[in-house]
Amino acid sequence: MIPPREHGLPESPAETDAGLERIAQAAAEVVNCIRVLEKSDSNLVSEALDGREFIEFEHYPENDVYDPETHAQYYFHAHPQTRGEWNDYGHFHTFLRPKGIPKAFRPAALPETRADDAATDPAFHLIAISMNRQGRPVRLFTTNRWVTAETWCAAPDAIGMLDRFVIDLAKPSWPLNRWISAMITLYRDDIERLILERDARIAQWRAAFPDRDVFEDRALEVTSAMAIDLDPRLALIRSRLGLMD
Repeated sequence: MIPPREHGLPESPAETDAGLERIAQAAAEVVNCIRVLEKSDSNLVSEALDGREFIEFEHYPENDVYDPETHAQYYFHAHPQTRGEWNDYGHFHTFLRPKGIPKAFRPAALPETRADDAATDPAFHLIAISMNRQGRPVRLFTTNRWVTAETWCAAPDAIGMLDRFVIDLAKPSWPLNRWISAMITLYRDDIERLILERDARIAQWRAAFPDRDVFEDRALEVTSAMAIDLDPRLALIRSRLGLMD
């Protein structure tokens, strides 16, 4: 597993002030969404489950969350606890649909990957967010193509989609939707690095196993990952802003 890192914050020159302010606003949004849910005896995972029985591989909410204006999409689900170091309580998968991306964009050509339903129903995976039992985020990770049956795109195109991920809906949960949108901004640079590492891992795997279809290889599931902890990240932001506790 990739260890925790402190990326994602601009350097101190004046030209980065706007970027730091944007990250600080996202941090405040993340904190407030968690705060108001916990004050209401709920949490981010509970909001996604909405009282439904928690069954492995089921999507929560049932039909995912899709913003018809931004074409961003996400869902929460869990895997059986047989994945070793990648076990988690559950995780959110985030996507962008074709109408939300630039018209000039074209999916990556994958000659070794067979055609499937993803080709006719494109969804471009951005990042997954692992959660713990307390409903707090603990890890970011990327996945191989087969995991979500996504339509694959190269790292530069996937990175170009990140700023377009916004869920501006009241349902199924206003704070959950605002939180997941803010998380992409708060960890924007980290996610970019993870997507680049994803492509590097795919290239390494293809070179090591040239006789396999790398994108369908069940031996390669998680392609990059990093642990996250909100408290140190928030403390770092406050320090960069010159704020004292």
